[in-house]
Amino acid sequence: QVQLVESGGGLVQAEDSLRLSCVASGRTSSAYYIGWFRQTPGAAREFVAAITWSGDKSYYSDSVKGRFTISKDNRENTVYLQMNNLKPQDTATYYCAGRRLWGDYSRGLEYDYWGQGTQVTVSL
Repeated sequence: QVQLVESGGGLVQAEDSLRLSCVASGRTSSAYYIGWFRQTPGAAREFVAAITWSGDKSYYSDSVKGRFTISKDNRENTVYLQMNNLKPQDTATYYCAGRRLWGDYSRGLEYDYWGQGTQVTVSL
């Protein structure tokens, strides 16, 4: 089992920056990808970014590419999502997730572990 705890959400204005953190504990060696997803009420969960547990590869959705950066601190078992130039449409609950197997990193259904989520609200 892998436990994931997110933090760093909050209320910011458009064009501001925010950094989310996801601390992983437990059998972290069993995770192949750590991903960030987001969801708004009534909408489907959306892939945001993912990184391999080794930290050597990262992936982004088109909607955040160039604005968000995913990174990993191996010593702290923490994955970060640096979000710059935030837009109101980035408002959502952001979830950190872990997936054990190699494959389609953007499919939330194939992730095995989930955090509790952290709210990000971007105002005009």
